[in-house]
Amino acid sequence: MAILQRVKLNGFKSIRSMDIDLRPLNILIGANGAGKSNLISFFKMLNEMMAGRLQQYIGTSGRAQSLLHFGPKVTLQIEAQLEFEVGNGKDIYTMRQFHAAGDTLVFADESLSFLQSGHQRPKVLALGAGHQETRISQQADKGEPTAKTFWHLLTRCRVYHFHDTSATARVRQYSYTGDNRWLMPDAGNLAAFLLRLRNENDKAYQRIVRTVRQIAPFFDDFVLEPSGLNKNEIILNWREQGSDLIFGPHQFSDGTLRAICLISLLMQPEDELPVMIIVDEPELGLHPYALNIIAALFKTASHHAQILVSTQSSTILDNFDLEDIIVANREGKESKFMRLDAKKLEAWLEDYSLGEIWEKNIIAGGPH
Repeated sequence: MAILQRVKLNGFKSIRSMDIDLRPLNILIGANGAGKSNLISFFKMLNEMMAGRLQQYIGTSGRAQSLLHFGPKVTLQIEAQLEFEVGNGKDIYTMRQFHAAGDTLVFADESLSFLQSGHQRPKVLALGAGHQETRISQQADKGEPTAKTFWHLLTRCRVYHFHDTSATARVRQYSYTGDNRWLMPDAGNLAAFLLRLRNENDKAYQRIVRTVRQIAPFFDDFVLEPSGLNKNEIILNWREQGSDLIFGPHQFSDGTLRAICLISLLMQPEDELPVMIIVDEPELGLHPYALNIIAALFKTASHHAQILVSTQSSTILDNFDLEDIIVANREGKESKFMRLDAKKLEAWLEDYSLGEIWEKNIIAGGPH
């Protein structure tokens, strides 16, 4: 299991300077505006960058002035370093993106390095400067082993947002049956993804169905039947307990549909899980009972994939340990991230839960 051990990030949105150690399970808390979503959006930028869409992401995010800390007059570049612990060594990705004409960003430098255990000098692969999109994929296509390793790691650090459950959300529409290998960030291919699981790994599929029933007792099973002229379209139909009627995805409540997305993501076969799963505010629209189930799934999944969850739910917080928590605070004009001090909270934890301590603002970054 590869672990993103450390992230250094400078000059990105409200994050002027950050150096944080990560663990297999990481729960990010903090007040509104503290910077939680900005850290999540950095990983979203990595997703788009690895897909060759960095310039598109910059353009749709308000251009470089919206990504640089207080704009290019204050900050001219974004610097990042990601350290992965992999097998018998450490893989390090370093990049520097500089403000350029047209209010965009170009790579001032980009490099990969691998430090094997017991060695003092890393193997470094410099990827050059002046390019608009990452060159990792080019090197991976050439068979360069370090680039191939990073390509696998960075493309499988995935951000998931299941917030949009409106009538026009993709998860409620037809999707292409062949788009089923990975669950999309918005679960737009959920029906196709579940159909593949049912066909290839019915044991995993049935676990998902049983867990959905715990949250929605009325639910019986999905009705996953391809349609269209070439049987290449599918929609998330389902059946209720004790009824032969078939319902469509528009008849799921928002909370139930989000819970189904989370359950499907976290309960897919262990060998198919992303290297890192990043989820922003999974509590949206969910009942406290459902939140406890989802929190348990995050804990189980963290044995096979790294987890980073941003939340403002004290119910979710109560399901985790002190060492799992990262607190985001806004100090002046910048976001700060820190781990909790167990000794300082020892007396409080004798009488209160972690969620209660946070609600009382004992923990920095409290909700008020």
